[in-house]
Amino acid sequence: MAAEVTALFREAMELEDNDRATLAGLLIESLEGPEDPDVEKAWAVEIERRWQEIESGKVKTIPWEEVKQTLFERGDL
Repeated sequence: MAAEVTALFREAMELEDNDRATLAGLLIESLEGPEDPDVEKAWAVEIERRWQEIESGKVKTIPWEEVKQTLFERGDL
């Protein structure tokens, strides 16, 4: 790691947790290419479809604790 990056990392580690999380998100976003409007629209449609399935009762959610326990028992966690 370059000295500049190391210095930036040390400085970032002094930030509050939410500020570090915000910085991490911004850095990750900076690596992504420009948004594709077609992809964004497709995701919006898919999200709405999934939400409607949950709201209508067609799909049941599983609490995270139950999923985590199942993964732990299978050795996947």
